[in-house]
Amino acid sequence: MPENAVTRRPDRWLVLAVICLVQMVVILDNTILNVALPSLATGLHADTGQLQWVIGAYSLAQAGLLIAAGGMADRYGRKKVQLIGLALFGLGSAGASLASDPAQLIAARAGMGVGGSLLLATSLAIVVRTFDAEEQPKAIAAWSAVAMLGFAVGPVIGGVLLRFFWWGACFMVNLPVVVLGLIAVARLVPESKDPRGARPDVLGVLLSTAGMVGVVFGIIQGPEAGWTSARTLVSGGLGLLLLVAFALWEQRIEHPLLDMGFFRNGKFRGAVSGGVLVSFGMGGSLFLLTQHLQFVLGYGPLSAGLRTAPMALTVVLLNLTGTGMRLTGKLKPGVAIALGLTLLALGLTSVAELGRHGSYPGILLGLVLIGAGVACAQPAMAGSVMSSIPPEKAGVGSGLMGTLSELGNSLGVAVLGAVLTAGFTGKLPAGLPSSVGRSLPEALAAAGTAGEHQVRSAFGDSLTNSQLIGAVAVLIGGLLAGWLIQRAGRVEPPVAAPGDQPTDQPVVQAG
Repeated sequence: MPENAVTRRPDRWLVLAVICLVQMVVILDNTILNVALPSLATGLHADTGQLQWVIGAYSLAQAGLLIAAGGMADRYGRKKVQLIGLALFGLGSAGASLASDPAQLIAARAGMGVGGSLLLATSLAIVVRTFDAEEQPKAIAAWSAVAMLGFAVGPVIGGVLLRFFWWGACFMVNLPVVVLGLIAVARLVPESKDPRGARPDVLGVLLSTAGMVGVVFGIIQGPEAGWTSARTLVSGGLGLLLLVAFALWEQRIEHPLLDMGFFRNGKFRGAVSGGVLVSFGMGGSLFLLTQHLQFVLGYGPLSAGLRTAPMALTVVLLNLTGTGMRLTGKLKPGVAIALGLTLLALGLTSVAELGRHGSYPGILLGLVLIGAGVACAQPAMAGSVMSSIPPEKAGVGSGLMGTLSELGNSLGVAVLGAVLTAGFTGKLPAGLPSSVGRSLPEALAAAGTAGEHQVRSAFGDSLTNSQLIGAVAVLIGGLLAGWLIQRAGRVEPPVAAPGDQPTDQPVVQAG
């Protein structure tokens, strides 16, 4: 048996089901929120900038804490950290459902982001520490498929809730899932941790958190305050300096929070580099897609949710049936990632161009292509990252992957949202104030019946241009990741020191 082999637990598939349930809590919230954005704009009188902050506050808190959360999970126990994350996520959801203005909702979303960081830093780490190398690809594919099921179910649930209840129900629905997750994780998931957990890297935690918060804050603030404003440049620049200090500090200490040696592995660099651009394109484009369906094509929240479901259902069908694994299993990871993200870019282009003038069949084709691309690329990308780091560092590796994904997502929403606003403002009918370019409802109200067609056409054209930028980013990300991974060649997973391996096995049995 290989030295790094994981002993097969008889209840490992049940453990996977619990982890997938926890992962779905986060996915459901974000997909429901995408459908609810137009309702939030109306119910809370929120403009485009505030809507971006509703998403951005979550990303800011989550991205800032993911590396630290992964380190905490590895050192003090992945199960403990996951339970704390579920509790915080539930409290934040309750606060969000009771918010009475955009500021309160943004604050509650930041609290949810803290909980979400703890969940994302532990879910994949527990999966790779529960399954051996032979079963890990199947487990990761199932984990990916169930996560995408949240993308399919979330918009539909959101549409039903918005039809029969108020927008706060979109957050309240998280609470039963959180309670069930707390019970299941406490009873079934085994505890595991790094054997060197007694040596916390406090300065590393502070530097990584403050640095990421500064960078993401600068990205989110850019469209509203201006990319060359003092607020944007100071926060972003200070964040970058702190991250540089973090990288230097991590190379000096014996037990770092993040082993910078990970980046010497070409497979790891390829997967995370491509992942940033993929998240940029996907996060920004899906932020725009909901507005496309509701504001341009005129669908209600439930109809829009149902019409986005084919994307996620394609992923679920390909991954849970094993079809995706059979098709991509014969390909090298770099080729599978490049192929998947090329399909994803084609899908985004189809949504932008074929759905431009109200053609849902064109959007449907794009959604199916996006789903097929994700089914090909996501398991291969996750496997490339997690197989290129020591198993006892699974938490911080998962946290780093999530950090870069959130960074790309925040950048995508900020940049593509800014492109949309700038393009829309420039195409508005003469005589309308530029301030109404931040919100389609405000622009329609200002234009009146006579200018409604021109305003809607301007918004649709600006959406298309923004979506195409997202498609190009995904294509570049896919080709970059594939090239870097292929260039690295076949790299064996690192082997932990013989004295460390037994300690990183589960220390508390299920039940």
